Amino acid sequence: MSVPLYQAKAELFRTLGHPVRIRVLELLQDGPKPVRDLLAAIDVEASNLSQQLAVLRRAGMVTSSREGALVMYALSTPDVANLLAAGRRILGAVLTDRDALLDELRSSGTQR
Repeated sequence: MSVPLYQAKAELFRTLGHPVRIRVLELLQDGPKPVRDLLAAIDVEASNLSQQLAVLRRAGMVTSSREGALVMYALSTPDVANLLAAGRRILGAVLTDRDALLDELRSSGTQR
């Protein structure tokens, strides 16, 4: 029996709910990278990075392949990069709205 679409979407967003996984996806937007490059760019233990990469692989967000002795990771689809870009736009809009509200509260604080 398949899960409802909303449940599958919730699972996708849970997968994105870890800073190391987000950082990995951001780094892979520029193209495939070996694990050693990801490890050098992210301040985590190798075992933690390995766990997070496994979560991303199981979710289908990244693929892995071997090139000689190197294990290379890549985004599974350009849509992953599009999702990250949408998240950045949403975050920018939310933060802008909060800044505007904070400014409004500060300027009207003496009037009310």
